[in-house]
Amino acid sequence: MKKNKTKFSTDAVRSGVIRTQEQEHSEAMFLTSSFVFKNAKEAANRFANPDSGNVYSRFTNPSIKMFEDRLAALEGAERCVATASGMSAILACFMSLCSQGDHVVVSKSIFGTSIQLFNNILSRWGLDITYVDLTDFAQWKKAVKKTTKLMFVETPSNPLTELCDIKKLANLADANGCKLIVDNCFCTPALQTPIELGAHIIIHSATKYLDGQGRCLGGAVLGREKDMKEVFSFLRSAGPTLSPFNAWVFYKGLETLKIRMEAHSKNALELALWLEKQKKVERVYYPGLKSHPQYLLARKQQLLGGGVLSFAIKGSKKEAWKLIDSTKMLSITANLGDVKSTITHPATTTHARLSQAERDAANIQDNLIRIAVGIEDIEDIKSDLIFLTK
Repeated sequence: MKKNKTKFSTDAVRSGVIRTQEQEHSEAMFLTSSFVFKNAKEAANRFANPDSGNVYSRFTNPSIKMFEDRLAALEGAERCVATASGMSAILACFMSLCSQGDHVVVSKSIFGTSIQLFNNILSRWGLDITYVDLTDFAQWKKAVKKTTKLMFVETPSNPLTELCDIKKLANLADANGCKLIVDNCFCTPALQTPIELGAHIIIHSATKYLDGQGRCLGGAVLGREKDMKEVFSFLRSAGPTLSPFNAWVFYKGLETLKIRMEAHSKNALELALWLEKQKKVERVYYPGLKSHPQYLLARKQQLLGGGVLSFAIKGSKKEAWKLIDSTKMLSITANLGDVKSTITHPATTTHARLSQAERDAANIQDNLIRIAVGIEDIEDIKSDLIFLTK
């Protein structure tokens, strides 16, 4: 993977720029479906080799390329391929790099919709899937077969913020001729760079922290040029590609990614410490807490704890819903990564389509609440959770 001469904060505001003849300082938006060619020969050459210039915005557009190049620089990847959403990024990755009969090993601790994608769609196309506990390396080692093509994790996981040792899993993948895919949505490259730890492919829901203000849908797949050519080919033909406007929004969002992630992490840690002191709270899940079972691993592979935490309230769904309904400021929504704090009940929202057995396997209990901590004043966030102090 390439090494950048400039640092993260510089790349976040300077990399990937494509200026037009107008010499604009803020990057332009290219809101066009197609591009004009000088002659028939140039048109034929462009269609034969899209890397030589713009053809059609389904697969070539300067706004999208700027976003891809900037995110690749931040993640230390050779290439980035942008997609229409985080879920389409996962779909594109597996559809382009796997064939019928291939085997993949997947963490049980992934987003509920991702499990639906594997169980209800990808499995129908002949993909052999084995689920394992994210934190149990012995299960990963045992699950690998000769036909294993990919290993897939979220770390930290949604919503329990469990971690895996990325370097250890990457070494296992290398030893068995397969690739490790890391969903880096919760940390972003501002806090964690899995490729530096040996991961082969990165997945993002750009909808979350890369945007940072809950405005647009988008996703990204990043990795080596050879693998990303396969992903690009799938996107070009299948079409779940990013819009130029959304790409521009994400591109500008990356400029403030580092300072936002620092603010999210600072608030989340303070809130997690406060929650641990509340009598109505059974347990808090946050990698920045010393009580987290993988606290030392988090300190080794993440710069900060991130902005997402979960906690178990004493009681069941009834008490969880009462707390959520008592809030006045926090937004009751399943989205995360916004500068505004959001609160949700995973068992009945993000993981609602899973069976009870599947939720139990992922430890998504009825008394679990997830908060994606925003950048409001921390005292106001605490005050909005006054139900816990009564």
